[in-house]
Amino acid sequence: MKEFDPEDVETRVTDRLVKTAVSPRPIAWVSTAGENGVDNLAPFSSYNYVGSRQPIVTVHTSRREGGDLKDTARNAIDTGEFAVNVVTEATLEAMDRTAEGLPPSESEFDFADVPRAECRSIDPPRVANAAVTMECTLHDSIEIYDRVMLLGDVTYFHVAESVTTDGEIDARKLDTVGRLGGPYYTVSEPMEFEREY
Repeated sequence: MKEFDPEDVETRVTDRLVKTAVSPRPIAWVSTAGENGVDNLAPFSSYNYVGSRQPIVTVHTSRREGGDLKDTARNAIDTGEFAVNVVTEATLEAMDRTAEGLPPSESEFDFADVPRAECRSIDPPRVANAAVTMECTLHDSIEIYDRVMLLGDVTYFHVAESVTTDGEIDARKLDTVGRLGGPYYTVSEPMEFEREY
């Protein structure tokens, strides 16, 4: 077995190891609105939830070269609002196009031809054809080394009828895309397993 202290190797080694071992990672396709009025849309594969009774999601982002906040984090912190759109196989290619590093004056919605829809409780738009969208208000932001963690209180849900059964969301119908290590992605395929504990 290979063993090493992370401080003894290059950052790219630990980066690849963590991103491959912690997988599949769900992808938050986050939409925000800048104070300049430009809508922003960007994917983040460092994303999860903190609580479900009082629903809170968390999205983590690195900084730009030079230390400035990326548009998503800056917009969410400045306005206190963002939406998390769930990435499915049907939206994978559009999601990938929105990873392009555009200047704050350009919208990834327009660049990647992603249809917008209005949110109910926040100002930023959502991805119109996302199977699930969670509208969020900023609960907190935390700086951790070179990263920023955004914590969002979910204030509204949008769930497409196509991914529900008897009015409830159905994992068998929601083909979420996960990020693996390196250039790899995966599409969820539910496996039945009855928990005993």
